[in-house]
Amino acid sequence: MNNSTITIVGNSTREPEVRFTASGLATSSFSVAVNRRIPGRNGEPSSDVVSFFNVVAYGSLAENVNQSVSKGTRIIVTGRIDQRTWDTGNGERRTTYELVADEVGVALRWASAKVEKPERVFPAEAMREAVASAPPIPASAEVAAHEGALSDAF
Repeated sequence: MNNSTITIVGNSTREPEVRFTASGLATSSFSVAVNRRIPGRNGEPSSDVVSFFNVVAYGSLAENVNQSVSKGTRIIVTGRIDQRTWDTGNGERRTTYELVADEVGVALRWASAKVEKPERVFPAEAMREAVASAPPIPASAEVAAHEGALSDAF
């Protein structure tokens, strides 16, 4: 199994775009610009090279990115490179590469951050709360009485 990871440090170039899959899983996509300074030779001035990376995050990470990252935020992203290929409506085959984030954090060299832990509701807890707050289910005799009352009303 290949567990190769990549870490980039750069500035978010756009607001994260959050979407939800049909099953309700959050996905967040954004892009990061990474600047590299290349020193000049023989007294020439140095030059900057900028690389742009498309990043995608899933689940709670996607939701937290949406709340914490905005355009221009200096961030650190760790994850793996993934390749997606698809066919366009014109029959052309397209390929893109994106960084699938495992972790995203704010870079603290030129900024400070206040960490807030979001409240999490786990499915089992949500189900228990829904059951506890639901009205009691009537016994079968009560159901029959209710059905009779409903049929008399109509």
